[in-house]
Amino acid sequence: MEDAYYMELALEQAADAFVRGEFPVGCVIVQGGDVIAVGQRKGTISDQSFFSEIDHAEIRALRSLEALETRFEPEKTTLYVTMEPCLMCFGAIILSGIKKIVYAYEDPMGGGTRCNLNGLPPLYKNCGVEIVPGLLRGKSLDLFARFFINETNLYWKNSYLEAYTLGQKTKAIQEK
Repeated sequence: MEDAYYMELALEQAADAFVRGEFPVGCVIVQGGDVIAVGQRKGTISDQSFFSEIDHAEIRALRSLEALETRFEPEKTTLYVTMEPCLMCFGAIILSGIKKIVYAYEDPMGGGTRCNLNGLPPLYKNCGVEIVPGLLRGKSLDLFARFFINETNLYWKNSYLEAYTLGQKTKAIQEK
C-alpha cells in the first residue's frame, strides 16, 4: 500500500524527533509520488527553557514548501503525519490547498480533523479535504507511549493526552 510507505517515512521523522527528546511527531508531504517536504517537532521540550507552540511538524513541512524548485500542485498532494493535526495545523493544511491528510494516531485532546466544517465559512466548509485516520496507528502509539514513559520528557506531562496514550498502550498489550 502506497500510503503505508509514506507513513513509514513520517514515522522515521517522528523517531528522529524522539531520539532528540522531542515530541515524536513527523510529517511528510508527497506530490505525484515524490516526497517534497518533511517536518518534525522542534524545540527543547525536555527542559522547557524554550518552546514554540507553533513549531509543529506540519507547519515546518508546509514552510519548507516555499523552497521548492518544482511547482507545488496541492490537488496532487498528500500530507502524512504521525499524529492527528491540531486545529492550527489543520487550518494551515486546508489553506495550503492540500486535498488529503493521512494520520496515524488520533489526538483525543487537541485533534482538529474531526471538527464539523459545515458550520464554518466557505473557505473551510468547501475545502474538500479527505481525511484518512489510523494508518500504522500502533507504530505511532508505541512512539508516543515511549515518550510519555520517559520521565525526562515534560511536554504534556500529566495531561489527558498522556493518560489516554498510556491507557491505549496498556489496552493494546492486553489484547495481544
